[in-house]
Amino acid sequence: MNTLSAAPTLAAGVWQSGLGQLLGGLVLVAVLIAAFWLGFRVRNREPAAPTADEQPHRPETDQLPGEMSEYRRPSEMPQTDGAHRLMPYQLKESGGTETSPDPPTEEKRKWGGISSGGFGSGGTGHGD
Repeated sequence: MNTLSAAPTLAAGVWQSGLGQLLGGLVLVAVLIAAFWLGFRVRNREPAAPTADEQPHRPETDQLPGEMSEYRRPSEMPQTDGAHRLMPYQLKESGGTETSPDPPTEEKRKWGGISSGGFGSGGTGHGD
């Protein structure tokens, strides 16, 4: 029997018998076990999660942190004599509004414009 021609036949026989799949499966299982082991080692090196006492607490007020509750009203426009126009740097830096201690009236809170309808509402739009 020729040993050169027997090697491919033997390799084909091993693969067809299922021994090759078994060895491949064992290698795959070994790689997965090593990956889990490495993951546990990395997780154990991380700092522990904070306890409930170490967690940040909400303030005693009912507002969220950084939330402000105030009423805004439009700033007064400065009047000119008509000969000189105002430049942007001459206006207040408040962005066109200022704080107000009083809530706006019901009439000012409602939009007095015409109803344009919503998309798909079936209305004609623009108050027609």
